[in-house]
Amino acid sequence: MNLNTKSRCWMAAVGKASMVVSVLIGGTCLSVAATQATPQATDSALVAADAKPHSSANWQAREGMYFKRNWGVDIVGVKPVSSGYMLAFRYRILDPDKAKMLNDMKSKAYIIDEASGIRLAVPAMENIGELRSGSAPIANRTYFMIFGNPGKVVKSGSLISVVAGNFQVNGLVVD
Repeated sequence: MNLNTKSRCWMAAVGKASMVVSVLIGGTCLSVAATQATPQATDSALVAADAKPHSSANWQAREGMYFKRNWGVDIVGVKPVSSGYMLAFRYRILDPDKAKMLNDMKSKAYIIDEASGIRLAVPAMENIGELRSGSAPIANRTYFMIFGNPGKVVKSGSLISVVAGNFQVNGLVVD
């Protein structure tokens, strides 16, 4: 090999090496930029996770034990029925003595939509009466109350409160 060929090979090797180095540096810069962008993306993902709509499972985890302990009731949930024109509030009796208020037909029951403040009552049918359980509560049975929802004011995902006499459940999420 002559000197000219050696110098060309060396220059080509240096050129390739500098290209490899620049790619590596560029890749490092990109990975540093990606690393720096990750905390911001993570922060925005956390904000988005906090901003997601409430769910009935979250409510059950936060509030469910209070109602089991103090009222003898396991809140099953609220679901739209009759194409959304009615809402079914379901609950399971754990302690019949503590839960008497819910099945007492003398206590008026209603739902309050937390967004609009509208109160929705239990409709009374001519031959049937109010659409709610009125029998003496029995442990480990699921009972219901049906509330009218004219105009479909309350939709799935809405936050509501259920009131029956002194019993009040706040922040329930409609399934």
